[in-house]
Amino acid sequence: MTRTRWLSTNRVPTAHPAEVASRGLDEVALPPERERARETVWQDLQGLYRSGMFPGVSFCLRHQGRIILDRSLGHASGQYPHHGEPDPETLTPETPICLFSASKAVTAMLIHHLVEAGEISLNDRVARFFPHYGRHGKDRTTLAHLLTHRAGIPRIEEDVAPETLFEPDRIMEVLCRARPRGLGRRQSYHALTGGFILGEVVERVTGEALNEVLDRVIREPLGMEHFRFGLEGPDAAENVVTGLKNAGLMDRYMRHAVGTGLEEVVALSNDPRFRDVVIPAGNLYATAEEAGRFYQMLLNGGEWQGRQLFRPETVQRAIAPVTRRPRLDRTLLFPLRYSQGFMLGERLVSLYGPGTPQAFGHLGFITIITWADPQRSLSGALLTTGKTVIGPHLPNLLKFQYDINRLWQ
Repeated sequence: MTRTRWLSTNRVPTAHPAEVASRGLDEVALPPERERARETVWQDLQGLYRSGMFPGVSFCLRHQGRIILDRSLGHASGQYPHHGEPDPETLTPETPICLFSASKAVTAMLIHHLVEAGEISLNDRVARFFPHYGRHGKDRTTLAHLLTHRAGIPRIEEDVAPETLFEPDRIMEVLCRARPRGLGRRQSYHALTGGFILGEVVERVTGEALNEVLDRVIREPLGMEHFRFGLEGPDAAENVVTGLKNAGLMDRYMRHAVGTGLEEVVALSNDPRFRDVVIPAGNLYATAEEAGRFYQMLLNGGEWQGRQLFRPETVQRAIAPVTRRPRLDRTLLFPLRYSQGFMLGERLVSLYGPGTPQAFGHLGFITIITWADPQRSLSGALLTTGKTVIGPHLPNLLKFQYDINRLWQ
């Protein structure tokens, strides 16, 4: 029975989990005690869905390289209050979902691939690749500054229309004119800006389009069907604004972080043009299993099924912390440690649940989490389509992460 009661939050109708659950084909058989652990995490995932904050939830978890869970709940489109579609499309583990900022980790590994190949150094200045960028003191900007969110251009300060996101050449012109703040010193998450520059570097060094490099280095060796910037083929899941109806605080936070409000960001993500462009920091499409496969390859030291995609030392360089302790991120407004491409876990309060000091991964648009944890031999991806900062899902999310880290050691 679909729930239609609305409270003080923007909720989506939810069905009984049994009616909208799908399972991947490759989950392994487990002994009884491990089966109980799997069922606990599955119940937690259902709790996330029942919160009404996520029209669709897709999750894949590997332990010691084996798929423990690969399941989805909910709908990919339809059955949302502003659509009224009579025949909603069920979300399945094969439905591609936009990773948003979790795309940054993939772009970062393409940069590390070029370092491994001897084509570039992380200490190279951006102006080496396109001199026009070196205005207003940005001639000192290095690739490492961009990878660690210290390039001083966390957002576009010029007054440009949100649709400029679909014009990468124009965005690069705006970034070349930008004046940096705290270059090399101030840690401020670069939601979109750094990705455009890093993607441009990859293309100028290789002479190939970014998706061509991604295909050659990662997607084809891993046997991915999707895992591309932009989308070709079947439609992806749509995104929906959920959470507190009084979104003033959330809007201010989003404008501080990315330069535009929550509803505008969601509308842009559902615009067909969003799937036609390449946004290196924000529009890689994948399934949860594919995103988890990428992290399992990194957990394997860059190896996948006998093929070495990255040298082990390249992976270690990419995930090594650049500071010993978390620092306040002036964009996200909470303490965080970065590596040169990833967000890192912590011993106590962590993006990846409690007690995850060795974990590395990346968040995407609030409630997308992709990660690996060498301490537990875990890799996984939680992909969601509801976009909210504050909502009734938070206790469910904390329990979900706690049980994963407690039960899968």
